[in-house]
Amino acid sequence: MRCPKCGVNNDKVIDSRSANDDSCVRRRRECLHCSYRFTTVEEVVPEELHVVKRTGEREEYDRNKVRNGIVNACYKRPISAETIDRVVDDITRSLVQRCEPEISSSMVGEKVMDELKKLDQVAYVRFASVYRQFKDARDFISEVKGLKK
Repeated sequence: MRCPKCGVNNDKVIDSRSANDDSCVRRRRECLHCSYRFTTVEEVVPEELHVVKRTGEREEYDRNKVRNGIVNACYKRPISAETIDRVVDDITRSLVQRCEPEISSSMVGEKVMDELKKLDQVAYVRFASVYRQFKDARDFISEVKGLKK
C-alpha cells in the first residue's frame, strides 16, 4: 500500500477490524518511511453481475445507480445516508447471493421497492411512480390503497 503522504510503498498494519456488518475489513497502517498513519478498507469484489434491461440491453450492475434511485425517492425524508447505504448493501448482497451472472432490471426494481416499503411509505410511492411509470393520479391512489392493507 502506498503512503498517501510520502508515496513510499512500505508500511505495517497496526490494527485490523471488521466493518460494515463484517462485509469489509478496516486496517490502520503506519508508513515505515515517514511514520504517517492512515486507514484502508478492504472489501470483496463480487463476480461480474449484469443487469438485463427491458429492451434486452445488458449492462454491468452499478450499485451507485441503485443508490441514486433510492436517494431520489428519499429526498426530504427523515432517512440518513447510513440507512440508505445499508439498504443498498442489503440489495446488492441479496442479488450477488443468487449466484446468477445476469439478473433482470425488474428484479432489481422489485427488491428496491420491497426495501423502501419497509423503510418509508412516501419514498416507496415515489420510487414506484417512476419504476411502474404511473400515468395519472388513479395509479397513485391505487398504490396508496395497496399500502393501507
